[in-house]
Amino acid sequence: MRDLVVIEAPSVLGLWPSGVQDLPAALLDAGLLAHPAGVRVHRVRAPVYDPRRDPDTGILNPAGIAQYSVRLADAVGAALDSGHFPVVLGGDCSILLGNLLALRRRGRYGLLFLDGHTDFYQPSAEPAGEAASMELALATGRGPLLLTDLEGRGPLLRDEDVVAFGFRDGAESAGSGMQPLPPGLHAIGLEGVRAAGAAAAARHAVGRLTGGGTAGYWIHLDVDILDDALMPAVDYRLPGGLTWAELESVLRTALSGDRAVGLDVTIFNPRLDPDGTIAARLTDCLHRGLSARTDHRT
Repeated sequence: MRDLVVIEAPSVLGLWPSGVQDLPAALLDAGLLAHPAGVRVHRVRAPVYDPRRDPDTGILNPAGIAQYSVRLADAVGAALDSGHFPVVLGGDCSILLGNLLALRRRGRYGLLFLDGHTDFYQPSAEPAGEAASMELALATGRGPLLLTDLEGRGPLLRDEDVVAFGFRDGAESAGSGMQPLPPGLHAIGLEGVRAAGAAAAARHAVGRLTGGGTAGYWIHLDVDILDDALMPAVDYRLPGGLTWAELESVLRTALSGDRAVGLDVTIFNPRLDPDGTIAARLTDCLHRGLSARTDHRT
């Protein structure tokens, strides 16, 4: 069944033009559309990048991110309205806001947040003002209204409708003064994933996301959730992380039912993968994870 649509979202408005904008082309060149249910849609182009930190919000490109979020939400919404499953290729993590806005227009949804970092910074603690370190805070309503109240629909998520999964930045973020995760937001760090086992931890996360009043959940995948030795093609590196097999298990678990409504992939930097071997391995992992949808529907 051809139910997957690929949307290219090569925005670096929440980071800097370091190479992550080339992620969509790298994964498409590596054969992402070879998935039996895949069909390409189009590219949502980002506004012009402004390297100056906005004095009012303390964030890079806040107006551009707000504008882009609406345009991306329109593209994701069109895919959802046509009965497809959107796979959105970033870009940096700020693209999450547009994906969630598409869902917020439709009701209450949850988020499985697969990321090596919790990305819960407030502007005053983020050294460069990068929204790619703040997107989970912004999505749950913490930050300037320009980005937390898109279309007057904020917050995009309730705390209790989020599971932060596989992160390992606790010491680093605390040392930098990042605000703590709120008690209502469910967190399963890397140690918790390892203690339970990746598949069991993912089942627990899905249970949390489907046990309340949500209509479904989005999956956000920042590839720096992977072990740094396996995924060095990212701009902010941390030791440790998931293995390829663990990530595949998590994706298959999260995608095997009917409640997952979309997926984004962010932060992979092809310029740090000159021979394309990591892109090929990431594409294979995504194929294997996404095959859970095809397997479930056959």
